[in-house]
Amino acid sequence: MGPKITQDEIILRKGIVHILDGELGYPVYSEEELTLSPDIAAFFQGHIYKLLSGDDLKKCYFPEENLPEEDDSSGFYELVKEFSEDTFIEYSKKMTEPLYQLMNQNISIPSGDLAILTFQLQGERYLALLKMNYKESFVHATNAGENGNVNGIICYKSTLPGGTKLSEAIFIKLSDFSVQIVEKKVEINGEKKNYLSESYLKCKAGMSQKSRFSIVTKAVEQIGKKHFSEEPEKQMEAKSILKKEIEDNGSLNVERVSEKLYHDVPEIKEEFDAKMEKYHMEKADVTPQSEATTKRFEKQYLKTDTGIEINIPMEQYEDVNQVEFITNADGTISVLIKNINKISTR
Repeated sequence: MGPKITQDEIILRKGIVHILDGELGYPVYSEEELTLSPDIAAFFQGHIYKLLSGDDLKKCYFPEENLPEEDDSSGFYELVKEFSEDTFIEYSKKMTEPLYQLMNQNISIPSGDLAILTFQLQGERYLALLKMNYKESFVHATNAGENGNVNGIICYKSTLPGGTKLSEAIFIKLSDFSVQIVEKKVEINGEKKNYLSESYLKCKAGMSQKSRFSIVTKAVEQIGKKHFSEEPEKQMEAKSILKKEIEDNGSLNVERVSEKLYHDVPEIKEEFDAKMEKYHMEKADVTPQSEATTKRFEKQYLKTDTGIEINIPMEQYEDVNQVEFITNADGTISVLIKNINKISTR
């Protein structure tokens, strides 16, 4: 999405909500736009910000020759290119109808409300489709009884997600019609499928930064356990190198990481490179922007064969004046923790 953003930078322009409840058998369209009061605006700004500042979004690529199918005169890509805020309500209905048809054909797709909004961010205009899947919520209720108030608990099955990050959403930059999506697989005809990208948008989605980051770090961990199981320091050093790479460059360049980690062992480097080639990532730059994605690099977690567990902040692990690993003559390892002023228990 570009430079880091703040929630206040998201300026909402228009919004509308259509109800997509699979149990009704038909969509409930709104005939008027939302009134974007401060509370409602903050609600949507919060959802948009969480998605745009996280690492779950994937780019969605349309074929060059993407044209509406013969039986689909309102193909998504063509519909997007025709978008105008002047016909916002009618446009939102056209965009909602094929999604509800998919839901009717596949009961595994969760019901929810579809919020369609336009907003400005850092000089660009965007169109957002937020699928707010229903969740159960319990609230108290009071009724009048013969002896006074009777308090009870009611379960609402169609409440909207509040503070939690949405699992299904689409963002379209209106200057070039580029699309980013966050989605989850559902079972269709006995097979797990990304129905939003494959069936609704009819585009090919790439991998999110979160997935790409996970592929790199898991490959490093697998190689560490396979080849350096008796050398825990090497496994910890690999984690430290990855952390420094992100701090220094803001990203993980896979080619550079491969060289730094395995340059002295060609056969292991070749094994790592092969893992990356499997995902077409051998020359990729992985750029996580959320601290939650890189949280695993904040500490080194150690567990000895004697059952002792040690949790070392990475800054202290990298400081020889704080922590030292000593290989003894008999092959055992000692961990020396230095300059401790106070120890507390919990």
